[in-house]
Amino acid sequence: MFITELKEKDLILPLLQGKTVIICCEGCREVHFPDEEAAALCNGLLGSGNAEAAVVTDYICNPGHLRLQLEKYADKVESADTILVFSCGVGVQTAAENFEGKRVLAACDSYSLPGFQGLTPLEYDCDQCGECYLNSTGGICPITACSKSLVNGQCGGSKNGKCEVDGEMECGWERIYRRLERLGRLDSLQYAAKIRNYAVEGLT
Repeated sequence: MFITELKEKDLILPLLQGKTVIICCEGCREVHFPDEEAAALCNGLLGSGNAEAAVVTDYICNPGHLRLQLEKYADKVESADTILVFSCGVGVQTAAENFEGKRVLAACDSYSLPGFQGLTPLEYDCDQCGECYLNSTGGICPITACSKSLVNGQCGGSKNGKCEVDGEMECGWERIYRRLERLGRLDSLQYAAKIRNYAVEGLT
């Protein structure tokens, strides 16, 4: 099990850069997602700054479902600079894959709780490692996309873009670099290796 917690509002507001579309997942009960608080914050953000649309839906971790839910907002999504996602790390990674030309940013962090973690057939995984790296790495998780879970860049063992541990797997850090290069955000890499907060207030 794990818990998804909203980032502090003063950390979320600076993420609204350029035209922004907000995607708010209604969340799985298994991840203790604060759906009411997230929906209220999404609505509040919609009336301020650059937020142009707020989409509240479920199962954004399912790529086909996400695309279907966003069809009626296609014009706003197309013109957006930033997609701000309220969900666990799986939902953020799914959105990043769907919107390669956009800044996709996480408004939540995910923390591990004792108990059965469950099984998922989805392509992405969230390691529930606390303060999320996704905002520094273009929506690609260095913990789960790298066989060694390196947080300070690639190991030097990759060859032709493939991982030295699993030759069928793309090097996670090459994926991160290429995405950030396309977005013109390579400067964000200098913040990737940071000391994170693993604690959840009230649960420590």
